Amino acid sequence: DYHLHPQGHRLQPYTQELLQPWANHARQVGLRDIALTDHDRYHAGVDFDEIDRLRETNPDLKIRAGIELDNDPIHSAAGRAWVEKNWDRLDVVLGSVHFLRGDWAFDHAGEEAEFARRDIDEVYADYYARIRTMAGSGLVDCMAHLDLVKIFGFRPTSDFSDVIDAVLAEIRDAKIAMELSTAGWRKPVRELYPSDEIIRRAVAKKIPFTTASDGHSHVQ
Repeated sequence: DYHLHPQGHRLQPYTQELLQPWANHARQVGLRDIALTDHDRYHAGVDFDEIDRLRETNPDLKIRAGIELDNDPIHSAAGRAWVEKNWDRLDVVLGSVHFLRGDWAFDHAGEEAEFARRDIDEVYADYYARIRTMAGSGLVDCMAHLDLVKIFGFRPTSDFSDVIDAVLAEIRDAKIAMELSTAGWRKPVRELYPSDEIIRRAVAKKIPFTTASDGHSHVQ
């Protein structure tokens, strides 16, 4: 599971008390290889020494140090600088898009009304343009929840096949992976990220996959 958020959605400095439940639950459900990938806006809480201690206490688990780098309009510049500074200590950097035109945090609970108000094709076009920028940034190893824009079940009215192919070509050319995320099954869309059609197109382009829960609690 290469997408886990021990801090959840708030700054919580890494301690053994915070991290050990994640190792315990990973072991309980049969995981042997996990990555701690908090949002880059909470990078101040990431402590590589605490991750090393967790590894020493749990030698049966492969525990990777990571971060989820997104396009937060307030924090992303600092997040990118932190990733560059700590590149050699990071095992995996996820790339994602959580903000659209107008600094809109589109995937937050209750944003269905804003989706209904906007032109859905423009929303999708904006989203995938930002995905391409992230994929081509040179700072990420894997693209997270690639079609997160579908979170509330809103679908484009136009054919986006060419757009998806362009996105996947960007990922392939950047020699990075994309994740198969079960998080969508917990969301209103009730569907894996990405969709089966995107998975088939990615397989055809020989893009490698990781698997992920995007857990914001160890029980997820």
